[in-house]
Amino acid sequence: MKYMLIMRATDEAKAAYEQVDFAQVIEKMGAYNETLIKAGVLLAGEGLADSMADNFVVDFAGETPVVTDGPYGETHELFSGFWILEVGSKEEAAAWASRAPLGEGSKLEVRRVTDMSDFAEFADTDAMKNEAAWREVNGQA
Repeated sequence: MKYMLIMRATDEAKAAYEQVDFAQVIEKMGAYNETLIKAGVLLAGEGLADSMADNFVVDFAGETPVVTDGPYGETHELFSGFWILEVGSKEEAAAWASRAPLGEGSKLEVRRVTDMSDFAEFADTDAMKNEAAWREVNGQA
């Protein structure tokens, strides 16, 4: 099973983060990532640019999508990075998430990533066949 660990910050977490030496943050994150790699569970992980930098929102509320530059809403609506893990169970995902080196006020939203089996009733459609072929070619089958 794949799970996405989504880093979310509160105003409290953002304030605490500003008091920590960035080199220390990098060191702790690097050690955590190395642990995930050695355990063979890390599939992907990235940090995201600050919410004010080169980011935008596409809003589909109207008839035509509207693209708007940041800033976004409140801090709790933002996420600052993610990991995607492949683990054997929800409990294992929770155990790894609990070990993330995040500071006070931070939260991890943990969501299961769907796979082709979640859409088995559509397996014979052209769209699903095309996606399955793409995944095969790109080593994501």
